[in-house]
Amino acid sequence: MRELSYYASLRNRLHEHPDVSGTEHYAHDAIVAELQQHHADKIHTHVGGYGVCAYWQMHSSGVDTIALRADIDALPIGHRCGHDGHTTILLRMAERLGRYRLMNSADNPVRYNVLLIFQPEEETGKGAQKILSSGILQTYDVKAIFGLHNLPGFPLGTVVLERHTFAAASSGVKYHLKGRETHASTPEKGINPGLAAAEIITRFDSLNTAVSDLGGFRQSTLICCRVGEEAFGTSAGQGDVMFTLRAFTNDAMQKLMHTADAIVDEVCQRYGVEMAKELCEPFRATENTPALVDQLQQIFSLPNEYLRGVQTLDTPFRWSEDFADYLQQIPGAFFGIGSGENQPELHHPDYNFPDALIDPAASCFDLIVKNIIVP
Repeated sequence: MRELSYYASLRNRLHEHPDVSGTEHYAHDAIVAELQQHHADKIHTHVGGYGVCAYWQMHSSGVDTIALRADIDALPIGHRCGHDGHTTILLRMAERLGRYRLMNSADNPVRYNVLLIFQPEEETGKGAQKILSSGILQTYDVKAIFGLHNLPGFPLGTVVLERHTFAAASSGVKYHLKGRETHASTPEKGINPGLAAAEIITRFDSLNTAVSDLGGFRQSTLICCRVGEEAFGTSAGQGDVMFTLRAFTNDAMQKLMHTADAIVDEVCQRYGVEMAKELCEPFRATENTPALVDQLQQIFSLPNEYLRGVQTLDTPFRWSEDFADYLQQIPGAFFGIGSGENQPELHHPDYNFPDALIDPAASCFDLIVKNIIVP
């Protein structure tokens, strides 16, 4: 196997060429070039845009396929979420699969055929759906899918599991409010949406709950409010209020959205304001398959030179992950792996993926393909 320094160098090259969602040119080409060295039976390029998928048929027909996924896009501020690291982890796993592929079938330790998914556009919540729409999972009849995310604040190499929801559902929502402009000296002759916007903001604050259990948690965060223009002779006639809504289950998110819409509808009708709604970057809750998480608990507890134990979350993360879209269609599990207790948080300007995490995380995927039993 190649030295870790090779993959650290690869990861740093990806880090120096961050491609934001939908423009992952450099990552795409670098991934394809690397995969061509690892004996994949098939490499699919430009899947769902700049996605790449690689397939290893480890066994003859009649054996199921499982998928492993990494996200490859960057933020506008660069690779400050670790997707460069996730990509490198999966490429490290590709090297292992290539070695196993050359073994005799009797010595091959992998239980299933394996599809690796290098997914674009995670940060905008569009990439997983594009991979699903491509039909690649149906092509290989994928029976289960697994993914991970590095987690600052947890000891490096510690696996973090959640049996049900790993990460919250969330969606940005814009309510466009339309009244009627009039001269500022006669505001009674127009319809100013300012009071409606103010009441919506106040009432949305009541949507927040103090509970943190799966079904009870909900959160409303005011993002922006704009009413009228800097024209002191004109009473405002239009405005926008924007929120991010969050919940820990998809059912709870649907109910929260319904409640929010009902508040806005009622307020706008009372003030005579027209309303149009726009969803922005909606994410589902990442709802794991509990039986597979139970297996991961056992698998990651096996003696391993890289891993530093298993930790279970008390509550899901409030951030969102579009891996959730896969879990709506096939069984699977999303888990975390600690990237250091003193590591800056995700999306922080000083964040940088630690190369020491590449082998521990790759070993997680290795343990999965050797030990998981798909229901």
